[in-house]
Amino acid sequence: MMQKHISFLVSSFIKSFLFVVMILICLIFILNLVNELDFFRNINVDGYFIIYLALINSPSFLFEILPFIFLISTQLFFIELFKNNEMNIFKYSGLKNSKVISIISITTIIISIFSLIIFYSFSSNLKNIYINLKKDFTNDGKYLAVITKNGLWIKDVVDKKNYIINAERIELNFLKKTYISEFDENYNIIKNIKSPKINIKDSNWIIHKPEIFKDNKTTNFPQIRLQTNFDYEIIQNLYSNLSTLSIIELFELRSNYKKLNYSLTEVNLEILKLFSYPLYFLIMILFSSIIMLNTKKFKSSILKISIGLISAVIIFYLNNIFYVLGKTEKINLIISVFAPLLILAIINTIMMKKINAK
Repeated sequence: MMQKHISFLVSSFIKSFLFVVMILICLIFILNLVNELDFFRNINVDGYFIIYLALINSPSFLFEILPFIFLISTQLFFIELFKNNEMNIFKYSGLKNSKVISIISITTIIISIFSLIIFYSFSSNLKNIYINLKKDFTNDGKYLAVITKNGLWIKDVVDKKNYIINAERIELNFLKKTYISEFDENYNIIKNIKSPKINIKDSNWIIHKPEIFKDNKTTNFPQIRLQTNFDYEIIQNLYSNLSTLSIIELFELRSNYKKLNYSLTEVNLEILKLFSYPLYFLIMILFSSIIMLNTKKFKSSILKISIGLISAVIIFYLNNIFYVLGKTEKINLIISVFAPLLILAIINTIMMKKINAK
């Protein structure tokens, strides 16, 4: 009998979860479609291409709001149990409220592990495809900076000249062990520049002791200047959409950052966030369960869901505040990720008292 109750609870929770996922993925797709239509309003592309972009961009957004999907799913799960008076039936059968919560908690952990290992990799791959397809239509597509195991690579365009710049590492305001290739508009080589260091404090770079290779001749200078679209601040704050990287790729990027002496803050924060997600999801369903059991006597389901949504908004902003503090290195990264979870866990513990009597 108990086994049937457990199977029923697990299947009911999964149904609620999938229902919320389907509703939200449709809403996300519609919003993405509106954004893409606005973006391509003056660009001649096929309609199916816009739909395709909106579709492949949706899973990454869905992953970002998974904590709140778990919260809403738990609310719907309990609303159905209350509506059919099944909570009282379970109680008379010896299945306490705490046992019901523990069953959906285990289910949540299993779903969260699947989400992290499988769905996150899937969504990040789609996001990467999305960005690669869309970057050809952006005005700044010609400017590019990436970090690989071979150092920092910059693609720049200045006065109709194309530059490919490689540096082994960054130290203070300097790029070290650099090699610059200069091309014309048609990517015909003009010259190459080799330098032990380049001062990148501002966009007018100072190239120290350059060796210039042009027309099979080598020329040396004490220093020369090169006007670019990059400076030290821009390079240190390069926008990198980490949601396009799988967990393995994030660790590879971290290794490349470390070799280059590049700031690890952003990638470390992303890795910590990902590994904290199963705990985050668990705390969210516990929080939602406690809210629902403490508002059991409320007749209005809309009121119960409203309480949950208001709580979700507060939690969202609380997390963002701590993430920003961590990203700007105002507080330790571990504190920025786990402090909000600790606060929620304490609230859960306080509200958990006499939960079986509800």
